Amino acid sequence: MKKGWIAVLALAAVLAAGPYAAGTTQAERQAPLAADDSYRLASSAVFYLRALGADGTVGATGTGVMLSARGDAATAYHVVKGAAKLEAVLADGKTVSPVKVVRYDERTDAAVLELPAPKSGGGYPFVARRAEKLEHGDAVYAIGYPLKQTPIVTQGIVSSPDAVVSGRSRVLIDAAIASGMSGGPLLDEQGRLAGIISGSLRTMAGIHLAVGMADLNALLPDGLRTAD
Repeated sequence: MKKGWIAVLALAAVLAAGPYAAGTTQAERQAPLAADDSYRLASSAVFYLRALGADGTVGATGTGVMLSARGDAATAYHVVKGAAKLEAVLADGKTVSPVKVVRYDERTDAAVLELPAPKSGGGYPFVARRAEKLEHGDAVYAIGYPLKQTPIVTQGIVSSPDAVVSGRSRVLIDAAIASGMSGGPLLDEQGRLAGIISGSLRTMAGIHLAVGMADLNALLPDGLRTAD
């Protein structure tokens, strides 16, 4: 009888442990972040980007996101294409120049930038990057600069994590995207970078495009790459 009670208690302990019995601790299962928390976590690493022509006039504006403390960043290639000079206006209002395009892929609309080395100690604020692939229905948040001093955040879901659009893979989202947000970060519910905002689909009202992490990772130096 005593052995029977021991078996029952052991079974109850396993059932109570639930998903953590396989070695996952509660601390490892992070609660999803709301849009305001994700924004606060990432906004200091998002910047307004100006593409200037040879005569110094602004040809295009968009958004960029910092990937490392030393100054690696990402944006959408169409924002910087053909620019003679690039300037970044950081979240604290400081203008940084020159910003260099170090690698890009016009086909995927991804570009990797290099900002000047930070003059003060501590480096640039930057976002963590998501390693897991996005799935249908995942919650996402988009941050960008429709205006120089007006960063905004929108929220939505992943409509498709791997849609073929004009022969290239795209992440489709239904988060609202305004002009000027191109190149900004698409965040997951942990505030991690899950893609780069790219554009809109004329054939699907309310559905927008993002560059997936696999395409961005392909352009990064080995030391910055995450798992595809």
